[in-house]
Order: sequence, then C-alpha cells, then structure tokens
Amino acid sequence: MVFNNEESQIIISQENISIDIFLQNLEKEYPKLKNDNLVVDLLGFTRLTPYNVLSFLEISNRHKKNGKSFVLVSAKVSYDDVPEEINLVPTLQEARDVVEMEEIERDLGI
Repeated sequence: MVFNNEESQIIISQENISIDIFLQNLEKEYPKLKNDNLVVDLLGFTRLTPYNVLSFLEISNRHKKNGKSFVLVSAKVSYDDVPEEINLVPTLQEARDVVEMEEIERDLGI
C-alpha cells in the first residue's frame, strides 16, 4: 500500500492487485489510520463495479463514526450507483475538497 500524507488527510493507493486484496490490506492497516481523514484512490483499478465500491461501506461507516472523513476516488463508478453513505468522487481534487468541507462542518458542529 502507498500512503501519501497531505495536510489533514492520507491518500491511500495501490496498483497491480485485486480490489478484494486492497480492501484486506486496508483493514490490516486501519488501526494505524483510524485517526486520520482517508482518501482511498481507486483510480488505478481498470475494472471497478458498484459492488466493489459497496465493499468499502463497512469500513467507511466505522471511520465516519470515529469523526473522520472517508472518501473513495473513482471515475469508473458513478456516485448515483452507490448508497449515499459512501463518499465517492471522480478526482483526487474533489476528494480533497470533500475532506476540507467535512472538516469545516465538524469544526462548526454541523
């Protein structure tokens, strides 16, 4: 797994593996990451389905309950095809914007 620290978030990516193995690796590393906002870069996956994105729902919900942002990045699946509990955006810049907006909302108590 590749971890890139950027200000208030960690961008997680990895290439040349299946989405299931990526998710397993993320679960293993999660205790180290649970206190940070997470952006999961899925742009490197050539085959991605709404079902693949849905497999991140449990970890996403757990992370949000901890008061942190969890955003998936992929242009291969539309946000209309996944539950609204999952933050899915098509670009890394939009993911950064979502994290920033959620940080502001948490600061304001919204």
